[in-house]
Amino acid sequence: MTISPEEFGSLFATFEREAFRLETLSVYTVPDEQETFARFKAGEAQPEQHRNAPWVGTVRRNVEAGRRMYRVHVVRRPLTDYLRYEMGWGYQRNAAAGEEFFILDVTGRANPLDGVPDFWAFDKSTVISMQYNASGEFLGARREQDAERWHAHRDAALAEAVPFAAWWAVHGGG
Repeated sequence: MTISPEEFGSLFATFEREAFRLETLSVYTVPDEQETFARFKAGEAQPEQHRNAPWVGTVRRNVEAGRRMYRVHVVRRPLTDYLRYEMGWGYQRNAAAGEEFFILDVTGRANPLDGVPDFWAFDKSTVISMQYNASGEFLGARREQDAERWHAHRDAALAEAVPFAAWWAVHGGG
């Protein structure tokens, strides 16, 4: 069942224990990020408004309340400019607020999650899959019924992923 942007957004304030995200794309076309992405590609410093984006407050409030926020990103090297931006500016900024990041690098091997779309899993019962077009533009989200199946995807991703900081120290920018 498709859910509204408002309903989707409210889940980040109402989950009780954990919010997990699987990311699978090499490019996300986010309208609000176009200016900062251009600045990143131009080699400029990260602007203050990006460092203090609303998402940082959401993460910080949840983590300070004892709720875990974490994600796995499935990647293939070489990284796209967008992934270098997302990881170099976004992940590091969000990690400072308490969000945890893991990388499942499938360079030179089969992707164990091939065909699984991006999704958020909130606690044990709520799973929201996310739809994107070929350019990485967000099209919408839908509530999924079989939470156990999605949690199995989460567990498989985590079983093969490594902590972002360790992966970035070796592969950052590459």
